[in-house]
Amino acid sequence: MKVFVTGGAGYIGSHTLVQLLAAGHEVCVFDNFANSSPVALDRVRQLTNRGIGLVEADIRDADALRDAVTTFAPDAVMHFAGLKAVGESSSLPLLYYQTNVSGTMNLLAAMDAAGCKRIVFSSSATVYGEAHYLPFDEDHPIAPTNPYGRTKAMAEGIIGDWAKATAGASAVLLRYFNPVGAHESGRIGEDPRDIPNNLMPFVAQVAVGRRDRLSIFGDDYDTRDGTGERDYINVVDLAAAHLAAIEYASRAAGCEAINVGTGRGITVKELVAAYERACGRTLPVEIASRRPGDVASSYAATVKARDLLGWNAVLDIDAMCASSWLWQSTNPDGYGDRQ
Repeated sequence: MKVFVTGGAGYIGSHTLVQLLAAGHEVCVFDNFANSSPVALDRVRQLTNRGIGLVEADIRDADALRDAVTTFAPDAVMHFAGLKAVGESSSLPLLYYQTNVSGTMNLLAAMDAAGCKRIVFSSSATVYGEAHYLPFDEDHPIAPTNPYGRTKAMAEGIIGDWAKATAGASAVLLRYFNPVGAHESGRIGEDPRDIPNNLMPFVAQVAVGRRDRLSIFGDDYDTRDGTGERDYINVVDLAAAHLAAIEYASRAAGCEAINVGTGRGITVKELVAAYERACGRTLPVEIASRRPGDVASSYAATVKARDLLGWNAVLDIDAMCASSWLWQSTNPDGYGDRQ
């Protein structure tokens, strides 16, 4: 299958490329490297001994996107390209709507021009907002609480409307929970710009000496140890879910939203303890006040992924931390080209 991959040089995109190429698919990446590195693509080529097509451009550039899609003529599209920092989305909402919403519209128009009717979309559990109940299942109300989440919810709705209006179209909306970890080779991993927005890359940077200490925001939640509980999924498992999703899209029609998580929560203290086991030392930690908007627990219902995709997560928290530490310790400055 020929697969057009927007944002393929990013954290999740690069890991998915490895699995797509290993499965024999031909890929073309469309990326502006705004929050990723071309070094990641070089390393994917080395890991797979396969070629990767590349168009360097911005998803907001409708003409460049249409030209790239029609030239490659894909059988399916994987759409990772987008901005993803919750805090930044509140200060730069128009940039987020332009990139995440208008960019998605540009992509669907380009797919129409090329006659491509299959898409797997990188969405987020952020679309659910505050939990009405746990675990989150796909029927949970959609009520995002920040601009980032609203852009993902809007993009989901647009893709769903497109699928209804396009005969034979198939769309899979993958709602990620908390991707962590790295490829087992340690050659590709998460390389955030500036201060990491997510817990594990921050812990990794503390472990490698780039940050002084980790602040745990609140230890008085109603959880096993008082710290917040989240559903962390290994990025390698997540990449496998994309492979399963694109195979599902090739045999199904319509639009399906599917959670991608493990179905169980891990607390902040449990994650730190696992990372200490991985790196072999105690990490400096301080307890700070709760952050506004943080909730005690969030984790996925994963039955739909099992039933429709035949997929489930298999890697545990120790494997996640071990791969993250291998990546961070052998690449202390990430890919190095943006530091």
